[in-house]
Amino acid sequence: MAEAKTKTKLSKAALREERWGRAFIAPPFIGFCLFMAFPIVFAFVASLSSWNGINGIMDNFVGFRNYVELFSDIKFWKVIGNTIIYMIGIPIGMILALVLAIGMNRKIRGIKILRTIYYIPVVSSLVAVSIVWMWVYNYNFGLLNSAIKAISGAHGPNWLGDEFWVKVAMIIFMVWKGLGTSIILYLSGLQSIPRDYYEAARIDGANGWQLFRHITIPLVSPVTFYLLIMGLIGGFQVFVEIMVMVPQGGLNYSAATIVFYLYDKAFSNKQMGYGSAMAFLLCIIIFIVTAINFKCQDKWVKTID
Repeated sequence: MAEAKTKTKLSKAALREERWGRAFIAPPFIGFCLFMAFPIVFAFVASLSSWNGINGIMDNFVGFRNYVELFSDIKFWKVIGNTIIYMIGIPIGMILALVLAIGMNRKIRGIKILRTIYYIPVVSSLVAVSIVWMWVYNYNFGLLNSAIKAISGAHGPNWLGDEFWVKVAMIIFMVWKGLGTSIILYLSGLQSIPRDYYEAARIDGANGWQLFRHITIPLVSPVTFYLLIMGLIGGFQVFVEIMVMVPQGGLNYSAATIVFYLYDKAFSNKQMGYGSAMAFLLCIIIFIVTAINFKCQDKWVKTID
């Protein structure tokens, strides 16, 4: 015979504590439902229709037709390729940031001012700095081409008007924009490494490269992992800089990204259903890429015991 189940009666103090706990949990839970869960569900429902933003979502239910058209859309595959190419800047930015962080991790006069200068792009308006860089890249009288002409005598490339150079220009800008955050995080990682590790390795005869390879790189790997994850997520969502610097997506859509194409379809062409299908697919891609990185982190991410 099964034992009778007894329900423990909570005291008044325990009940009050439980209510307070639920009250503290409620705001973030409600926020998640309103700003994360609901938009994802709404985007999926909208992606199954030919909604134009005005009529009812379910008035023109088309099932998975938007997804079928998406996979046969040449422009969609082109913007995915552009987005992946831009991600070349992620490892470049991390390498530069680590090198600069090592240089800044020294007691040098004025080093705090230098750290602040490197961090200014991070706190600056993305639209504002995009406009500034648009003038820097100007073909006729931009700062960059003026410097190239002064040094070499030859005119610089059409940075924002050429299919190849526009990608190079965007990568340079994105690396510059994210360098400050990466440097600060690498600095915190470097300063958390015990000096004893380096002293013990030097006693054993290790040179500078061996210290860097076997101590610095492994012990800042948690920072590298975080920057990689955030860089990939941010890389799939590049939009503002393209919209400001190359409003039409570049020559033959050579500068357009997934989010730019999504915006163009959903808001310029009033194809909200198609844009929602793209957004939902982008959500799945980001989730898969993030999950793979978390799955593989045990193989290369080291922590200080």
